Amino acid sequence: MIKKIIMILCLAACAASVYIAARSVRKSGMLEKMPDPVYLSDEDAAERPVYKSLLQRERAVYTALYNGVIDMQEDVKLPYDIPGDVYNKLYCIIEKQESGLFYLDSTYFTAAKIEKAHILYREPPEKIAGKVKLLEDAADEMLSGLPDGDDFNKALYIHDMLVENCEYSAEDESLYGSTAYGCIVEKVANCEGYAKAFSYLADKCGIRSIVVTGTTARGENHAWNQVCINDNWYDLDVTWDDIDVEGECRRIYFLCTDDDFGRSHFADNKYFQTFECSSTQDTYYVREGLLASNNMEAEQIIQREAVEGNEQIELRFSDEQAYSDFKETYIKNQYIFRIIDDSGFDRDGRRVSVRENEQERCIVIYIK
Repeated sequence: MIKKIIMILCLAACAASVYIAARSVRKSGMLEKMPDPVYLSDEDAAERPVYKSLLQRERAVYTALYNGVIDMQEDVKLPYDIPGDVYNKLYCIIEKQESGLFYLDSTYFTAAKIEKAHILYREPPEKIAGKVKLLEDAADEMLSGLPDGDDFNKALYIHDMLVENCEYSAEDESLYGSTAYGCIVEKVANCEGYAKAFSYLADKCGIRSIVVTGTTARGENHAWNQVCINDNWYDLDVTWDDIDVEGECRRIYFLCTDDDFGRSHFADNKYFQTFECSSTQDTYYVREGLLASNNMEAEQIIQREAVEGNEQIELRFSDEQAYSDFKETYIKNQYIFRIIDDSGFDRDGRRVSVRENEQERCIVIYIK
């Protein structure tokens, strides 16, 4: 009889344990059915070069996260259990590449295995909707003067508009300083904000681009862009072209090859491989006829630009020797003044100043 009672008690205890365990599992969501995998449309995928580089399972998780953030969900059920390092990769890609999701926090939760993502936002959802509309309206206004022509002209317009309308702040610790919203709406941003703003505006114009993070030659963290123009990829850094002088906009870092860009920018390819930028076809100085390989070519460029009345003349030299020869003859020996005088500028009413960038073999001549 005693054995029977003990057995009944043990069975009751086991049943209670099973009930409690099942309730805990149910409460945790572990028994919830995983959603079916979905993917971005072919059209949306074509606009997202980094997304296209992902594996199929990664694309499904990316899409689930993207849709969840669009709906500002706090918890997003994923179609697969994925390792924490894969989740980290996909979250960081979305936070950097989806510039329109400026309200997504750069801080995130992770674990060894992830099946449900807990999402943090920069502000509560009720405050975000109005900011989304502000960004869209400000972007449309900024693009209202978009020129006709190929993607080169459109990308140059976006580059110049950001330089003219945004103020760079390396110390900016505002809520949106590292986002497209900070750059386009608040008009103050750090390098990441500039890069995301360019990507956001380029996307509106149908131009493929990505945000690249990495370091500079000084070892400082930095962000810039790569952009596809006429089926070729180029490096671009709006931040470094903004010298914060009113009315001045340089193009030293607009559409560059890896050979030129690679001396000062080092991409972090931890989560995806950046594109090879080797074509010179649409690099700024080649396209605009501002690349000189010797003094004669440099003089012809300066004369042409001065005769056309351009008060800011940018030159890039094909190698260090050409750059050095020009400086010796035209800057040190002041031969440049004769070229300007011969081009029709009033000698008494003009001032000439020069800004040099030896690392990039560029010289900017200002005629006032």
